[in-house]
Amino acid sequence: MAKFIKNAGLPNMLKDGHTVQDDPLLKNIQACKEMAQVTRSSYGPMGLNKMVINHLGKLFVTHDAAVILRELEVQHPAANLLVMASKAMEEEIGDGSNFTVMFAGELLQEAEGLRKKGLKAAEMIRGYTVAHKKAMEILLAQKIETVKDHRDFAEVATPVKYSIASKQYGYQDILCELVAKACINVAGKNSKNFSVDNVRVLKVKGGSIHDSKMVRGFCIQRGTEGMIKSVKGCKIAVYNCGIDAAATETKGNVLIETAEDMLNFDVSEEERLEKAIKAIVATGTNVIISNSNYSDLAMHFCEKYKLMAIKIASKFEMKRMCLAVGAKQIVRLDPPTAEDMGHCNEISETFVGDSKVITFEQTSEDSKLSTIVLRSATEQQLDDLERAIDDGVNTYKALGRDGGLVPGAGAVEMELNKELMKYADETAGIDQYSIRSFATALEVVPRTLAEVAGHNGHELVPELVAAHEKGDSKAGVNIDTGAVETTPVREAYLTKFWGIQLAVEAVLNILRVDQIIMAKPAGGPKMQGGGARDDDE
Repeated sequence: MAKFIKNAGLPNMLKDGHTVQDDPLLKNIQACKEMAQVTRSSYGPMGLNKMVINHLGKLFVTHDAAVILRELEVQHPAANLLVMASKAMEEEIGDGSNFTVMFAGELLQEAEGLRKKGLKAAEMIRGYTVAHKKAMEILLAQKIETVKDHRDFAEVATPVKYSIASKQYGYQDILCELVAKACINVAGKNSKNFSVDNVRVLKVKGGSIHDSKMVRGFCIQRGTEGMIKSVKGCKIAVYNCGIDAAATETKGNVLIETAEDMLNFDVSEEERLEKAIKAIVATGTNVIISNSNYSDLAMHFCEKYKLMAIKIASKFEMKRMCLAVGAKQIVRLDPPTAEDMGHCNEISETFVGDSKVITFEQTSEDSKLSTIVLRSATEQQLDDLERAIDDGVNTYKALGRDGGLVPGAGAVEMELNKELMKYADETAGIDQYSIRSFATALEVVPRTLAEVAGHNGHELVPELVAAHEKGDSKAGVNIDTGAVETTPVREAYLTKFWGIQLAVEAVLNILRVDQIIMAKPAGGPKMQGGGARDDDE
């Protein structure tokens, strides 16, 4: 007790090992700026790749900010807020994580300048809040087009293409056609019910991206169990058990006294299994699928009665397959009812490169599942292509929620910059400085697009300002030539809306921090060894 009386202060009130840092604003800003700088060079179609090796030893070669930040083990509490904003953006929209982190980092850099000029944190927070509210009003007015029919390929192709181009520049036309058709196939009449899980990607190593294709239905990389490789007009029975004769749960002894007993020993078992298979065939079933093994005797009867036999061990793949064909899993080897049975136009085993692939294909244009079969030479390239497809599918989903489109290539940011600068000039009081800094932070988007493409971003921004002052609200950056021109690029309105929203929320949270109190890390033995243990992790 005497210790606390003699040594006042928060550190002496806490257990040993606690650390207290007062007025950490500038240090927090510095940490967040460095975090934003990590992903900034990966922004846009010309973004540079990062080579990340995670704690399990798995290699990632990508310029997808969501993957980069997810695999980094960030310890700094303020920088972790930016990582959390990136994750929130990925969950909400599925794209735009880099924009969120980069814009937040630029807002904090501007806040650092305001702090050095004498503004207090509360004054910056108030100014940024006013600027954010005004920016949202301006952004809403920047909708120049609207996707009215989400099942019209021509309408959805443009925003999906440019979303994919930000990850796989040069392949956007090929991937856009695959993604748009796959999404339209499973969209349904109500666009808000679209689920990204209904568009599946099957990665098959080998070949080139030009060999990729879209399948209406389900594909799995394995072969059939028997000799039947193709069936049309399929009626499918799905079993959540092994295809074999029923076994007793208890052990017993059988006394065989004569040769006739020996010959008849397995007859009853064979008869029961054949009876079960015949009962299944009697319902019209011509394809049988199980998540477990087929016995040799079961395979004999499947071949005898012309049943295609397929094994799908993964419970997740089994659920997707059931969704694709409209089947229900049966837990015992009983004949399927009409409600349990699935239907498919054609099931066939084909070779894709050197790999066997079973395709469950539906000919109708509104099947419940689409599969994009991706081809490429390396696993890293396949993973990067899959991430680009995920961005395209998530963009399609965002269009279903709000079909508004805004100009891309830095055009909408520069228009927001112009309008916010005017608003700052009209605002009396100290808030105008924060509003002007908010507007300046938006310049980071066109400047970065130009810099990563090898052009002079600092020279290009004044040209963009001049073009927007003349009334060209669609003036953006041409990353190929480095020129300022009316851009054909279109982005989903929701991507910009949530990107700005989450970035500002993260920045305001960081500006509100006036003290960091860290407890001593919990003890305990650390995990021994290292390296990847599971390729799926």
